[in-house]
Amino acid sequence: MYLNTHTYYSLRYGTISPKTLVKQALKFEVTAMVLTDINTTSAHLEFVQLALKTGIKPIIGVDFRNGAQQQFIIIAKNNNGLEHLNNYLSKILHSSKTSIPNRAKFLPDTYVIYPFEKNISNLKDNEFIGVKPSNLNHLKLSKWQLQQHKLVVLKTVSFQHKKDFNTHRLLRAIDNNTLLSKLPVTEQGEETDIMQPEHKIKKTYQEFPTLIQNTQNILDTCFIDFNFSKDSPKNQTSYTNNKELDFKLLRKLAYDGLSYRYPKIGKRVFTRLEKELEIIKQKQFVSYFLINWKILKYARSKQYYYVGRGSGANSIVAYLLRITDVDPVELDLYFERFINLYRTNPPDFDLDFSWRDRDDIMNYIFKTFKNTSLIAVYNTFKYKASVRELGKVFGLPKEEIDKLTTNNFNPNQLDHLSKLTLIYSKYIQGFPNYLGIHPGGILISEKPIHYYTATYLPPKGFSTAMFDMVVAEDIGLYKFDILSQRGLGKIREAVDIVKYNHPTHPTIDIHNIKRFKEDSKIKNILKNAKAIGCFYVESPAMRMLLKKLQVDNYLGLVAASSVIRPGVAKSGMMREYIKRYRNPEKRKEAHPILLEIMPETFGVMVYQEDVIKVAHYFGRLSLGEADMLRRGMSGKFRSKDEFLKVKYQFFENCKVSGHSFELTSEIWRQIESFAGYAFAKGHSASYAVESYQSLFLKAYYPLEYLVATLNNFGGFYQPEYYVHEARMHGAIIHPPNINKAQYQNYIEGQHIYLGFMMLHAFEAKNAERIVKERSKNGAFLDLDDFIDRVAISLEQIAILIKVNAFKFTKRNKRELLWEAHMKVHKVCLEENTVTLFKSEKITYKTPELTSSTLEDAFDELQYIGFTLSSPFSLLKTPLKQSLFAHNLVNYTGQLVTVYGYYVTVKKTITSKKELMYFGTFIDAKGDHIDTVHFPPSAKKYPLKGRGIYQITGKVTEEFDCINIDVHQLEKLAIIQDPRYAEPSKTT
Repeated sequence: MYLNTHTYYSLRYGTISPKTLVKQALKFEVTAMVLTDINTTSAHLEFVQLALKTGIKPIIGVDFRNGAQQQFIIIAKNNNGLEHLNNYLSKILHSSKTSIPNRAKFLPDTYVIYPFEKNISNLKDNEFIGVKPSNLNHLKLSKWQLQQHKLVVLKTVSFQHKKDFNTHRLLRAIDNNTLLSKLPVTEQGEETDIMQPEHKIKKTYQEFPTLIQNTQNILDTCFIDFNFSKDSPKNQTSYTNNKELDFKLLRKLAYDGLSYRYPKIGKRVFTRLEKELEIIKQKQFVSYFLINWKILKYARSKQYYYVGRGSGANSIVAYLLRITDVDPVELDLYFERFINLYRTNPPDFDLDFSWRDRDDIMNYIFKTFKNTSLIAVYNTFKYKASVRELGKVFGLPKEEIDKLTTNNFNPNQLDHLSKLTLIYSKYIQGFPNYLGIHPGGILISEKPIHYYTATYLPPKGFSTAMFDMVVAEDIGLYKFDILSQRGLGKIREAVDIVKYNHPTHPTIDIHNIKRFKEDSKIKNILKNAKAIGCFYVESPAMRMLLKKLQVDNYLGLVAASSVIRPGVAKSGMMREYIKRYRNPEKRKEAHPILLEIMPETFGVMVYQEDVIKVAHYFGRLSLGEADMLRRGMSGKFRSKDEFLKVKYQFFENCKVSGHSFELTSEIWRQIESFAGYAFAKGHSASYAVESYQSLFLKAYYPLEYLVATLNNFGGFYQPEYYVHEARMHGAIIHPPNINKAQYQNYIEGQHIYLGFMMLHAFEAKNAERIVKERSKNGAFLDLDDFIDRVAISLEQIAILIKVNAFKFTKRNKRELLWEAHMKVHKVCLEENTVTLFKSEKITYKTPELTSSTLEDAFDELQYIGFTLSSPFSLLKTPLKQSLFAHNLVNYTGQLVTVYGYYVTVKKTITSKKELMYFGTFIDAKGDHIDTVHFPPSAKKYPLKGRGIYQITGKVTEEFDCINIDVHQLEKLAIIQDPRYAEPSKTT
């Protein structure tokens, strides 16, 4: 009897999860029901799967509403009707006018139900009027009393119980952005919209048996059938529309790639290639490879840089098709980690592009492949968001809401409304709040996307399915990952910058990784951890790891890329790996079986493949069970039951093999610590390839590379630090200059001119005007000439003057400011127009004014965010120091005091739930000082943001890495801002 049920995917309306809805139906012995979420199909497939498992007949529809106002319900009779329904809803959602019409469009194989309150006439054969229990008294006196063949039972379900109705009202208030007390009744459901046994519903409608029969007829004639088997993926099954031709093309492309990848081809390469091709064909993944190849062929034609990451790097076919740049033969990568006969889901390639190129790649995919969409993600109510939204609904003041969101309150002192806010925030936590977009997932389906779901159109403009990755995989629809990465943007732009800054240099082949692996300069940078700005190897943690390992080769960097991951560190094996890497004698401490399984990593599990090998050879798990373990570690399935079964089997097998319980427990502890963190070796190798590309550019063209880094919004650090690094490499840094600056940062020889993009509060349109005018009519002569030629407000020109953009005029900037105030209108209303005769400028006698370099520094702090001079020059009391970062190695074990400018900090929570820090500073000479702030020190001497600190602590050394264990910390005072000092004090 249920034709109108909602889950909490009826956003900010429903309160029941799909699982709970099905459980309730089972409890009340409901045998068939229709899920009709409001203007969405997000829960459809999950609902069908859950219902089928419990023996309930699932039927699908959509409740079309404007706000809470029900317009009509459309129910799909079958899969064809569902596709039409999804098309119809999608058309509405893709429109800029999302208002639902009063009458539904005719759709084949569907039923339409209008609410009783609507004055609808001339019903079509498939259209009915829904009668709620609250409508029954009105029905007896209405025209429909004589047309009961067009009436059905409309018992809505939106809540679990009457108490749940309160949560619903709060969600409606959030949706309407209003106080709960002001929420209109028309924006709410009815308190009785809860599920009850069917016999009670039939009793309610017992005077109208025709309605009951009509409702039952709809339930009986509807049938939805989805194949949830993963043995037959639902992705596009053929690239050429002929599977045999697909395989011939794949084989041809692979063999064509041999000459490019392997100048000398051995038997090992041919054997592996044939093995892979056979398995790819057997598992029906041929089209998946060809589609990826097609996308990347287009990328290369546009000279876009990309990286193929993930376990796909384990495949020689992927390497030959140039999907990846990792040689699996060189690295002895485990192909079965990528594809094996037990694997049901397709392999995955994570394709990274520059953020500048990714949208064009997406456009190409949508134009080239027919049944394409993005995947949604469900953005749910988190603690802070739910408290903040509910606090506003209850009318709490902002100060009170801030206390609640930061847990800065005494529970015993909270008033009634604050307590309600916290109580109901727990109820709605985890509820879907709105649909977002998966960061890179694209579906390319064999059947139309609307066969499965409706789509909506986010601001990006790409059609997006209304379900997430997990639901898509449940029906065998697997995503293609098209991701965006700043690192690739840096590499591409750096190569372009080198071309114009060094026009006589030979063209860089950035893909010549084999040359980079042997380059002595790159080896030196790696070994000495001088890789600031370089992809994945620039963070303080990675810098220290490289120094400890003394890595100077590709294989070492591949291992380091995975060793740095939290799983290895958490298991305690990072330290063990370093010891064994540096000291061959320590390798003998490894368990013989583990050392035999993983000789390359000295018996330490570093990669996902290592975990699989240990599970297979040490724990005697089958490859299928080992792959299940891999999925469990990656968090790629929702149920923990499978993982627990594998764990039990692992312990049982080890017991039979004669391993002690203590040893088995320790090995399992290490395995578990990898959960969600471990890298596949091919993934690490892919990262290392990109690292080598950036290392090459940093080694030979450091300034050009750092300019590209700044233009692509940095990396691990703030822009200030990359400017500092450029200066350490000999750059001469200039503030934005109206005759040199572009919107982005610009380099000429050793001179780097910061771009207008670096200026806070400076409008991009003004930067565009300046560059356009200068390109068209030449350099600006002086302030007057600039004012004549560029339409700009006083506030905006003041920013340029204060950061010395007119320094070339050799006039004091205070004089220029005074003059600008006399000559520039407060607000620029229109573009300057060209006149035949130049009007004579009014000249003013400028008073004699002065400014200082210290004043420049404070202007730079305000408008650029950092000073272009040394921050140490701003100290109130100049330093008298003789101990610097490079001296610390001579003071191991001693208590010292040094001075450092704050760069970054990493906060972490200890096993005792206490806060501690790892800090990075630079001294007055520009070298690193690394600090450790244990909980007592972190609590007593907290870091207070950017500035110069006096650091007192004990110098420690581990594997050639110097740190200071901080005992005391003090932030030093800087001089008074001279811009606000008395004129007589300014020099």
